[in-house]
Amino acid sequence: MQTLYLFGSDYAAPDDLHRALRRLLHMPSHYGMNADALYDCLSERQEPVHLHIFDPGHGDTARALQVCAAVIADAGGRVTGL
Repeated sequence: MQTLYLFGSDYAAPDDLHRALRRLLHMPSHYGMNADALYDCLSERQEPVHLHIFDPGHGDTARALQVCAAVIADAGGRVTGL
């Protein structure tokens, strides 16, 4: 299981969050930087993700992080701290 530790306040916008997820999860270059693309890429992985959220952030970024957390859980991963 791959473990990620995120502070939502580190990201100014949802696109920044998705760029970080693309890098941290070694997503393919065609990753579409949205919830559907995240689910598609996670469902192709053999290794589930454990996401620790220490700070959800604010506004659109906080909402995007909540959606990403739900996607990770739906794809068989674990989420703590939200």
